[in-house]
Amino acid sequence: MSRAERIITSLLAQAGITVNGPNPFDIRVHDPDLYSRVLRDKSLGLGEAYMEGWWDCECLDELFRRLCLAELDVWAQKSLPLLIDLFFERLFNRQSRGRSKGVARRHYDLGNDMFLSWLDPNNQYSCAYFSGTGDLETAQRHKLDLIRRKLDIRPGDAVLDIGCGWGGLSAYLAEHCGCTVTGVNISHEQAAHAKACATARGLAVEIVERDYRDMRGHFDKIVSVGMFEHVGQKNHRDFMQAVNRCLRDGGTFLLHTIAANVSAVGCDPWIRKYIFPGGALPSLAQIARAAEGLFVVEDAHNLAPHYDKTLMAWHERFQAAWPGLRQRFPESFRRMWDYYLLSCAGAFRARALQLWQLVMTKPGTPQPPCRAG
Repeated sequence: MSRAERIITSLLAQAGITVNGPNPFDIRVHDPDLYSRVLRDKSLGLGEAYMEGWWDCECLDELFRRLCLAELDVWAQKSLPLLIDLFFERLFNRQSRGRSKGVARRHYDLGNDMFLSWLDPNNQYSCAYFSGTGDLETAQRHKLDLIRRKLDIRPGDAVLDIGCGWGGLSAYLAEHCGCTVTGVNISHEQAAHAKACATARGLAVEIVERDYRDMRGHFDKIVSVGMFEHVGQKNHRDFMQAVNRCLRDGGTFLLHTIAANVSAVGCDPWIRKYIFPGGALPSLAQIARAAEGLFVVEDAHNLAPHYDKTLMAWHERFQAAWPGLRQRFPESFRRMWDYYLLSCAGAFRARALQLWQLVMTKPGTPQPPCRAG
C-alpha cells in the first residue's frame, strides 16, 4: 500500500467509508492512481477522477453526507489549485460585467432542452418547497406561491425579477397576481425562452437581457431567486445598492440564495470549474454586511432540507431524461451531473450548506406580512 493510499483510506475511515467495502456509500476504486491524485488535487481531483471513471459509488449522496459530517469537505478544499483560485479572486473582480456573461455561456446556455427535459413545468432551477407534498412539481408551485405570499404581491404592483431564469416565476406572478413583471437575465438562451413563453401566453411580463447593475426604474416588489450565488463577494454591496435604488419606498425585497456556513471567498473548486464558473457562496454574515444601512431584514427562513429533496428529485428526472440527451453529450457529462446533483444533496443533508429566503425592506417601512407558511 502506497503512502497516498494509506492517507486517503485513513481519512475515509474517519467518515465510516471503506474502499471497496460492502456498503452503498463505500467507494469502488478502478484506478489506483486515484489516491495520489486526490492527495494532490483534493476536491478538484476527486470530482475529475469520478468524471473519468476512476471510481464509483452506489450512493454518492450518502457518501458526501458522511464526508461533510466528518468535515473532510473542508480538508478536500485545501489544495494548490484552490489557493491559486483564491489569490486571483482577491486580486480581481471575477464577476464583473464582462466576466459574468461567461457564466451564462458555460452553464445556462448549454441548451434549454437539456434543462427543460428534467425540470418541472414551471422551469424552476432552484430549491422547491416540499410542504405537505413529496412531488417536485407540486413543491415548486408551493415555492412560487410562498414567494408571492411573503412579498404580498397585489394587482397593479410593479415587480422586478432579478436573474429570472426561464421566466417561470415572472409568469406565475403575472398570471396569479395581476401585476406587471420585469425579468432581468444575462443568459441569452434563458431570456429568449422566457420572452417567447410570456408573449405566447399574453402575460404582462417584459424580459430584459441586462446586467443587474444596469437596471433602472422603480418597483413595488423585487425578488431574486438563485442568482446571488453568482454575484461574488466584491459585488455584494453593489447588488444591494442596485436593489435599493430600484425599490420604491414602502416596497419589499425577497432574496433566495444558497449560502455557506462560514464567510469565505469562492466555493468548491470542482463546482467552480465545471458547474458555476465564478460562483461564490455567501454566508449569512456577508449578506447582512452587504445590506447594512440599506435594508432592514424582516424575516430569515432556512429551507435547506428542501434543497436536499429538490436535488434528489432532479437527479431522478435527469436519469430518466438521459436517453434523449446522450446523443449530444458524452458519458463524462452524465457523470459530471450525477456528481454535481448528488454531492450537493449530501452536503445539504449534512447541513454543510443552507438555503436562505430573506425578506427585506428599506428603513422606516412598516413590517410586511413576510412570514408565510
